[in-house]
Amino acid sequence: MIDRKTSPLVDFHCHLDLYPDHAAAVSQRDREGVFTLAVTTTPKAFPRNKELADRTKHVRAALGLHPQLVAERSHELPLWKEYLPSSRYVGEVGLDAGRRFYRSFDDQKAVFAEVLTSCADAGNKVLSVHSVRCAKVVLDMIEAKLSPGAGRVVLHWFTGTPSEARRAAEMGCYFSVNLAMLKTDKARKLVLSLPRDRILTETDGPFTDGATNPLRPSDLTPTRDGLAAALALDPDEASDLISANLRALLN
Repeated sequence: MIDRKTSPLVDFHCHLDLYPDHAAAVSQRDREGVFTLAVTTTPKAFPRNKELADRTKHVRAALGLHPQLVAERSHELPLWKEYLPSSRYVGEVGLDAGRRFYRSFDDQKAVFAEVLTSCADAGNKVLSVHSVRCAKVVLDMIEAKLSPGAGRVVLHWFTGTPSEARRAAEMGCYFSVNLAMLKTDKARKLVLSLPRDRILTETDGPFTDGATNPLRPSDLTPTRDGLAAALALDPDEASDLISANLRALLN
């Protein structure tokens, strides 16, 4: 009997540089064979992330300018543009209309517009996009400034409405799902409404919580298993689905 080859796990949004030992977190993911998109929150964080990721087979560094930091970091946009040619992956970028960050929303939109335009001009970029309480605005901007042929969008921790999810899927977007998105009936219903061929997994570590503690860089299995249960798949089938979706995204 031939043992079945298990598809690798996928973490399409993780802040490896925010763990206590950044280098060890990157090494652990590579050792475990987990495809990991190491997102950054500021352009200044990107060079070290890229340096560590470039030593690995499984970790990729993404160039970010987090919307929650735009009020303090919008002046780093020229640096972001300077680094863009050196990365296929962009993230974390997007918009946040939550109460704490709404004051900077106009600035966020200006920065996100520049990010999308720059990615469209460069071509072949893959973006991990934040969209808290503003899915329609995010989708409007993506539709206006980044055609599917110019780049690919993965909506990170998407919390929009089912109609917004349908619109995003029709636009060609993917969705990265974490464990927190599977914990309530409403969130699971949204996940179940997503096209199966557009779903990836993420941890958003270290910000999401496991059963009792913040997730370690290795704690992706509960996310995969939770998604498998929601989709009525066994864990290996879920891994195969996610891996196939990743290949389609990156091809």
